Amino acid sequence: MALAMGVAGLLAGVVSGTGPAQAAPSGPGITTCPAGVGDEATCYTGRDSDGAYYAIAVPKQWNGSLVVHAHGGPDLGDESDPQRSVGDLDRWAVMVDEGYAWAGSSYRRGGYGTRMAAADTEHLRRLFVDEFGRPERTYVHGQSWGGDVAAKVVEEYGKKGGPYDGALLTSGVLAGGSRGYDYRVDLRVVYQYYCRNLPRPDEPQYPLWQGLRPASTLTTAGLRARLQECTGYASAPQDRTALQQRNLDDILAVTRIPERTLESHLRFSVFTFRDIVHNRLGDRNPFDNARVRYSGSHDDEALNKGVERFSADPAARRDLSYDSDLTGRISLPVLTMHAIDDPTAFVEHEAAYRASVEGAHRGKHLVQTFTEESEHSELSDSEYANSISALDAWVRTGKKPTPRSVTSSCARFDRAYGTGCFYAPDFRPAPYASRVRPRPGGLSWPAMTVAQERSWSRIDGVGIAP
Repeated sequence: MALAMGVAGLLAGVVSGTGPAQAAPSGPGITTCPAGVGDEATCYTGRDSDGAYYAIAVPKQWNGSLVVHAHGGPDLGDESDPQRSVGDLDRWAVMVDEGYAWAGSSYRRGGYGTRMAAADTEHLRRLFVDEFGRPERTYVHGQSWGGDVAAKVVEEYGKKGGPYDGALLTSGVLAGGSRGYDYRVDLRVVYQYYCRNLPRPDEPQYPLWQGLRPASTLTTAGLRARLQECTGYASAPQDRTALQQRNLDDILAVTRIPERTLESHLRFSVFTFRDIVHNRLGDRNPFDNARVRYSGSHDDEALNKGVERFSADPAARRDLSYDSDLTGRISLPVLTMHAIDDPTAFVEHEAAYRASVEGAHRGKHLVQTFTEESEHSELSDSEYANSISALDAWVRTGKKPTPRSVTSSCARFDRAYGTGCFYAPDFRPAPYASRVRPRPGGLSWPAMTVAQERSWSRIDGVGIAP
């Protein structure tokens, strides 16, 4: 019964018509390539039948294979952004440099929805085939949250003998929605315990699992101002008050979030949580911190007594899990790359993904590589070129690479790109729970029974309402 109610809730979101009106499809029409691509390819843009804008580049010396890109975020807003896919093409011009055709979707709307984004990515692949013919090989590449999207593409559309030959997941948010944002749940409540300005005492109150009350007009600039007021995060240490410094020290120590990305993590825990809860889950709570023990502050006892607590609605947690958690049931070669000091998607996401893949007895299809870098959105182009080449060689030859063989092959690409090779072939990330405080057990997608999974599979493949 609970499962049926969860399905009904999702379908209600689909039927309600709350999303943007669908526009007539257009293109692909030839357009000027972004600067990163230049004149080495012919570029196209258009809009698909679901309303998603897209960009495509076909190199003038095409190697016959295609990279379908799944972008990160999620960006917020009701409409598909026509510039997003063009910007992604500019950012990932290295794939075109290497001779691959490239296609990227802006998705049909902003906001959360992993299965929606996966469906839009697959839709674009089919559109490419209709317009340009079937490539010799097709790879899906996902960056950041797009790593979760691309991994979902592999699980939903990447069966052996199907249209995809392999996947490259870089800086991926691979722990899924049901646990992948727990550290931002912790940030949201710990921040409010110390700062008490989101909301302020004289403003309308709301449970913090909402992120932000639906009717709030708070802007990102307003959020930054409140964070600065409480912690002085944007000021030099000598310019902070003693209270600001202590607040900042406590928040960082308890949440284990790097100072340089504190604002971006807080922004996600406010605005993206509101999108997940209000726009996608019908104001139901998928988050839980009821039994989390916080530590690292100057007074842990007071913190644990005073921090706001809440328990997840099991149906909401299950719906978020169905949409974005990964089963690990992969049938194609999957190569990942992740910076060890990624300040946004902690490297322990890779440990969570490996556990899922090995739990599904599919470890033979996974190779993970790690680099001694400290960024999230942009690693070395030499490494990206090397990674797609290593994946392609694995697919063509059937010979599975190792972290050490991937490391060794990078020098050839660095001679062309000169951005460096920073692999750490012997690195293995610690378990996810070593970085992010675990929650009590709940029904998540990989743990569902076969009967429950078959029931879910009858939904039309979108999950959270588009």
